[in-house]
Amino acid sequence: MPAYDSLSADQLQQITTLKDLKKSGYQPRSVKTELRDNLIKKLQSGEDVFPGIFGYEETVIPELQRAILAGHHINLLGLRGQAKTRIARLLIGLLDEYVPVVAGSELNDDPLQPLSVFAKNLLAEHGDDTPVAWLPRADRYTEKLATPDVSVADLIGDADPIKAATLKLPYSDERVIHFGLIPRAHRGIFVINELPDLQARIQVSLFNILQEGDIQIRGFKVRLPLDLQFVFTANPEDYTNRGSIVTPLKDRIDAQIITHYPKSIEIGKRITQQEARIKPAQRGMVTLNDIVADLVEQVAIEARGSEFVDAKSGVSARLTISAFEQVVAGAERRALVNGEKNTYVRVSDFITAVPAVTGKVELVYEGEQEGAGIVAEKLMGKAIRTLFLNYFPDPDKAKKLKGRPSPYKTVQEWFGAGHTVDLLHDLSTKDYHTALDQVPGLRDIVTELHPNEDAEATYFLMEFLLHGLSEYSLISRNRLTAGAQFKDLLSSMFTMPSFGEGDEDDEDEDDEDEKPQRGRRR
Repeated sequence: MPAYDSLSADQLQQITTLKDLKKSGYQPRSVKTELRDNLIKKLQSGEDVFPGIFGYEETVIPELQRAILAGHHINLLGLRGQAKTRIARLLIGLLDEYVPVVAGSELNDDPLQPLSVFAKNLLAEHGDDTPVAWLPRADRYTEKLATPDVSVADLIGDADPIKAATLKLPYSDERVIHFGLIPRAHRGIFVINELPDLQARIQVSLFNILQEGDIQIRGFKVRLPLDLQFVFTANPEDYTNRGSIVTPLKDRIDAQIITHYPKSIEIGKRITQQEARIKPAQRGMVTLNDIVADLVEQVAIEARGSEFVDAKSGVSARLTISAFEQVVAGAERRALVNGEKNTYVRVSDFITAVPAVTGKVELVYEGEQEGAGIVAEKLMGKAIRTLFLNYFPDPDKAKKLKGRPSPYKTVQEWFGAGHTVDLLHDLSTKDYHTALDQVPGLRDIVTELHPNEDAEATYFLMEFLLHGLSEYSLISRNRLTAGAQFKDLLSSMFTMPSFGEGDEDDEDEDDEDEKPQRGRRR
């Protein structure tokens, strides 16, 4: 028979007795050694150890690999939406495809190192004929969300009176124990999500498992040297708001790895594109572009630095994922309403994604006073303002040019003459084009700066230009029930302010005649 390490999955599963297992040359390995050995193989072969995890290549992933090589229990500490649970689940890929267990054992007993009374008795009775089963790697991963109602019996175990009565055994017999999740995860990975939410007295029950590797169950003199890789996840906010990790437990967790949010829009876009659930029908109907994807990511960046949003709570990557899905859904709905087979994404589709933002940010007192919807609109307005400069000249600098007219002068003058443009969310493609084409100078600015864009992208940039000019207070944007109306700034001084306006840090840069409008609230 070939050496154990060279056997394929099919060949392994043909081994059905302890005798055949011994002949194969199998030697027990701890789960930490197993993880370490398989990580070394992947690193040496250049294989991607944590596929689908972006932005952690130089920070979290190297720290995680060092912890595995050192055989450490791990705590992933970070704000919500930083892929902590996803990383923990990817550790399954570092386990062997199959491992042998004593057939029928509830603790995944190694045939050569049995723990449970059941396995020991079976080995004593059958010897080398003891039946062997094969446990796949997916079944060696156990995950538990820490909630206030979790008990020691849930995690560790307790005496089971029903089992005692059924087997007619006294409570002093070890066989009446009903083992909890942790003993049943023996020889595998055990993950506790949101560890600080676990009550302190329950956290104490983990001390022996982490340090000595065994469990204690009340009323029994039982010692089970469990073989486990522990991974915990925790949110720093939990340390103050809902609970904390007791000091002795933190001391027993070998490696605390701090996660973080994407450090660039490009990384954020890769995560969003990977995680967003876009249906095939939507992909065939809606044409997207990089600008709207950038706008979605920029909203999260603006939220993380906003004075209205609680920085300690964080802004999850789920915000951008949900917002992107809603942008696509908004464009799809418009096409369906107008009976169109396909459509090009619009800035108005981005604005309709407000519901994806309002539920994903925790507001401070000032934000609560403004209202979640208003804060979401402000964040979207800031995103437009920030990215506008990547595609068009800075309107603030254009105002101060001497001897040269502003590139936006023609557009401003047209609105100044009393004209307005209504861009409703459900406009057909034809009506959308007609509405934008009526603004003189709008297309000229876009084609001069972006001459190689196709027709639909040009119209998108024309709409983007209007939104950007409103954010820089060159024109006004008023919110309508079903869309937006663009008009002259002065004519709207005593009406609703433009989308995203009202930021105090912009007031010093605005002209004095613009300040009264910025103090008004919608």
